Amino acid sequence: MSEPVLRVKDFTVEFWVDGTWYPAAVDMNFDLYPGKTLAIVGESGSGKSTTAMGLMSLLASNARTSGSVQVKGVEMLGASPRELQKFRGKEVAYIFQEPMTALNPVYTIGFQIIETLRTHFDMGPTQARARAIELITLVEIPDPEKSVDKYPHQLSGGQRQRAMIAQALACDPALLVADEPTTALDVTVQAEILDLMRGLRDKMNSAILLITHDMGVVADMADDILVMKNGVVVDQGSADAIFNRPSHPYTRELLASVPKLGSTQMRELPYATESKPVPVLKLENVTIEYPKRGRIPAFTAVRDFNLEIYPGEIVGLVGESGSGKTTVGRASIGLIPIKSGKLEVVGRDISGASMKELREIRRNTGIVFQDPASSLNPRLPIGESIGEPLFLANIAKGKELDARVEELLSQVELPKSYRNRYPHELSGGQRQRVGIARALALAPDILIADEPTSALDVSVQARFLELLQELQAELKFACLFISHDLAVVDILCHRIAVMQNGNLVEVGSRDAILKNPQDPYTQRLLSAVPVPNPQEQKARREARLASK
Repeated sequence: MSEPVLRVKDFTVEFWVDGTWYPAAVDMNFDLYPGKTLAIVGESGSGKSTTAMGLMSLLASNARTSGSVQVKGVEMLGASPRELQKFRGKEVAYIFQEPMTALNPVYTIGFQIIETLRTHFDMGPTQARARAIELITLVEIPDPEKSVDKYPHQLSGGQRQRAMIAQALACDPALLVADEPTTALDVTVQAEILDLMRGLRDKMNSAILLITHDMGVVADMADDILVMKNGVVVDQGSADAIFNRPSHPYTRELLASVPKLGSTQMRELPYATESKPVPVLKLENVTIEYPKRGRIPAFTAVRDFNLEIYPGEIVGLVGESGSGKTTVGRASIGLIPIKSGKLEVVGRDISGASMKELREIRRNTGIVFQDPASSLNPRLPIGESIGEPLFLANIAKGKELDARVEELLSQVELPKSYRNRYPHELSGGQRQRVGIARALALAPDILIADEPTSALDVSVQARFLELLQELQAELKFACLFISHDLAVVDILCHRIAVMQNGNLVEVGSRDAILKNPQDPYTQRLLSAVPVPNPQEQKARREARLASK
């Protein structure tokens, strides 16, 4: 057997917090060989991302590492910044968990890819730009010739993730560290990206270190699996052994938490179809357009959109990245103006509402944003972020506010002591739970949930879905649940609406959409959903590729 691309021995990461060293990853030992994929799975906060970041000394200044990390036989721990720079990007490339914070907001995505290419290769500007367009085409960002000059904020969440993948693939790295590479991607693009990563691995004989909470992705990609809990590896083995013969109770619990499409019973609508109540949210022939900016022409993101959501109902909105899902969600609470049509929230038309009127209406609404890192104020402790809506609405102050914040933290299963922590001190999944707690603070009539489970591992996701169902049953709020995870939509939603390229292509009951889809696009979405079984997923992948 060839030498490993990555050899990790007795690798430990600790953080200095409040006068104490806290271990985040303890005695990690594994080898990763060319042409192989090793997946690290476990709960949010278990040490997966910390391990990956520590390999190339990308941790915060309050971290210390020990042990040994060798890439192609060269020791990385203790290496000088100059030596590390030779490996970063060229030999070892990262796909980070949150593209909005990993991409530089003041440079176009093309500039950032070109910078990577020219740092490591002797390339002129014209040649590097042509290669950048080629990479953007490879990851299927629409209109590559124009998208190369777009800034990160001009792309959807999934498109930003694809731009970062293009940057990571630029130098054909020997080791690709993929930290939740498909978190923001819909299932069809996710399938294409996994095929792309698999092709790179096979063509270049690269190794992939895959960090994910999506067990379907693990089943699709991984040769071997490490299972982590509280910074320690509790289970280790081949994909077949972990999925079919798990030895540790935690691994069995993790696999039992994985949502499976079609495994839940039919959910009854919370109202009689013949006598529907007044809708909490009503969009009637709504068209949303982003105006012209400089040389960038006006862009119609949503066309003639019609949807009603009733009290106590959860409606899932699904579709590809860039299809207009998030735009509909933000417009629904007045964060984006509509060009034409009618939009009613809690019985009030907000199509032409003033800022004062919108502030009043927003007291009855809540939103969980897709990217928790950029939606939380980095300068505020999370307790203040959660309590801010209550304070501004004059609902609670002082000790009463403190008690309510602690109650909300408990509801999303975070320790009360976390109220004094800052966002950067939490994992991605923990930050998402803070966003959920803040959205529920005012007990809204309508909750817009934009990919609220995308950053959560499967066990926390299962508990969160149970929690959301319990809170929704108790508080009777309506919910527009935007997601690319059809298995989650299956568990949670009463009805499903499907979008493609700004158009509503299909809407119906959960069972009608998932079991008997009429539109070819919906059928394609369902066929691309990965399943948490290596053998079954391989057969599905081969069937999908054969049908192309």
